[in-house]
Amino acid sequence: MRHIFTSILFLLGLLIAASLPAFGQQDPVVQRIIEIGKSDNQTMHHLDVLVNRIGGRPIGSDNYETAVKWAKKEFEEWGMDVVLHHIDVLPIGFNRGPWFGRLLSGEAGVTSLDFATPSYTVGTKGVQRGHVLLEPKTQREFDQMKSKLKGAWVLVSGKSTGFPIDFSPKADVLRDSIIFHNAQLAHRNKEVNTYNADPKNKERQKAIIEKKDEPALFYKQMVEAGILGIIQSSSLPITALYDRKNFYDLSWDNLPKVPDIKLNEHQFAQIEQMAKERQYFQLEFEIRNHFRMGPIPYHTVIGVIKGSEFPDEYVVMGGHIDSYDVSTGASDNGSGVAPAMEAARLIMKAGGKPKRSILVALWAGEEFGLLGSSAWVEDNQDKLKNISAMFNRDGGPTVPTSLAVPPAMMSDLEKICAPISDINPEFPFSVNSLSPRTKPVVAGGTDTAPFLMAGVPVIDLRTEDVKGYNFSYREIWHTTRDTYDKCPPDYMNHTSIVTAVVVYGVANLDHLLPREGYFKE
Repeated sequence: MRHIFTSILFLLGLLIAASLPAFGQQDPVVQRIIEIGKSDNQTMHHLDVLVNRIGGRPIGSDNYETAVKWAKKEFEEWGMDVVLHHIDVLPIGFNRGPWFGRLLSGEAGVTSLDFATPSYTVGTKGVQRGHVLLEPKTQREFDQMKSKLKGAWVLVSGKSTGFPIDFSPKADVLRDSIIFHNAQLAHRNKEVNTYNADPKNKERQKAIIEKKDEPALFYKQMVEAGILGIIQSSSLPITALYDRKNFYDLSWDNLPKVPDIKLNEHQFAQIEQMAKERQYFQLEFEIRNHFRMGPIPYHTVIGVIKGSEFPDEYVVMGGHIDSYDVSTGASDNGSGVAPAMEAARLIMKAGGKPKRSILVALWAGEEFGLLGSSAWVEDNQDKLKNISAMFNRDGGPTVPTSLAVPPAMMSDLEKICAPISDINPEFPFSVNSLSPRTKPVVAGGTDTAPFLMAGVPVIDLRTEDVKGYNFSYREIWHTTRDTYDKCPPDYMNHTSIVTAVVVYGVANLDHLLPREGYFKE
């Protein structure tokens, strides 16, 4: 009788176990990931090294190469294999040093200036001080001031978009055509004014046509005249990008010749008014922008946790390791790189041996056009059908609270994500249903795009500012405010644990995630 009772209890135990999640707290590796993630989380340490010790990281810079070497070293120390995927070479590299600027005025005293310069633009020749002029807009205006342009800082029209003024021969042709057009228009408008002034034409007035405007309309002529640099108004926070139009045509012999300064719009307005009033004052700048002679190769760093049963099947996770360099690239995209690296460390530290391989991809050149992810997809066509899912974090340092997948994936992801809500009660987590999406045919704004275009499922860990840290992605996006302090440690630490649990769970399934219903037919 006791034997029968014991058998019944055993069967009941089996039934209960079968009903529990396959990847919940019953999995000792998942338990260990969570324990280490809560007691010894290194996410903020990785972020500190990446953004405060290394700094801003455009491809082609010394900082980018340092970041690649550092990430490779970390992966290897954690017991992972590392692949440096060669992307391309750059004709010229760029390094940014310190910069400062001051307004020097007898009446206003000395005012520190708030400004930035785009990447791949030239710096000053040491400390350079000069008077200020408004840019000429007609040939007559240029001729009247050409001798005064030597040694001057010139205020140019328009509002900065973050990109520098185009100095290419193509841009010179455009500006010359506008100058010619405006000269013809001025002659026409002069005749219109004469016509309108005649009392006989009072009832038949003709319209004056506005001239075309272009910032730095006499750019080439002003550089030849000896200006120190150009200054353009910038909205706050100041955005500074890179020389996109001339980037691949740069060589050691055709680098830009004068600084391109994007100045705080409020200070610009003050200085512009002073210049209009013909007050005497000076601006002083020192900008240490330096170039590197190419060719310069650049790489994506891929840490590999090799699959124990299906090594030729994959889960891909990561973020882009490059960044703009007018700040430190903390949120964009240290907040993606650091949790991905920590998720890999947690899996390794917990003794995880997933059934399929995990590729931790720190993408190159996302900011310059998804260069790393696009190249990897192009070079690994044979692997795409064997990728269970791609995870990518590039939306700032807020905390993951949900994911959404099509019905065919729901059962697997619900089991995998079951323990997440118990990690921290402040950050509940849900798995939601996702309607089929249209497969994109053109690249989007982050490294998921090449994978989606190739038909690979992307699972987004959707995030929120749950605790109300007042985070604004637009504030940091490619601006001087993208700094370490914008990344809340509790959000960042929790992100790494969630990422490790989900990625390990997907990699440890006995099957690839089904793709049915992910894309519209």
